[in-house]
Amino acid sequence: MPDAARVDSWLWAVRAFKTRSAATTACRSGHVRVNGDKVKAAQTIKVGDEIRIRIAGFDRILGVRQILVKRVGAPVAALAYEDRTPPREPQAALGLRDRGAGRPTKRERRDIDKLRGRDDFLPH
Repeated sequence: MPDAARVDSWLWAVRAFKTRSAATTACRSGHVRVNGDKVKAAQTIKVGDEIRIRIAGFDRILGVRQILVKRVGAPVAALAYEDRTPPREPQAALGLRDRGAGRPTKRERRDIDKLRGRDDFLPH
């Protein structure tokens, strides 16, 4: 078993990304950090490193437990990392209307603004 691997190859092998090219693109875009530093795709990682990946607007934090260079099945891949990602807080859908409900009335718009904390725009 190797003692180090490329970060893009490892992320693809543990199924963090569907393709290796997607992992490489994420590295180029600055969405991947190893131990707090932005890295290039060819950066080597080793057991014990912490990898932060920005996916869909939030960070996923993975601790490296095992080095993989070939893509493996999901149960085996799950053993290769420790997921340290804190649970996401549920976001309340404030002021969302049903699709096709039309424009809000003046009263509904005031209620939506009040929910969003923008009631200071209302005339007193």
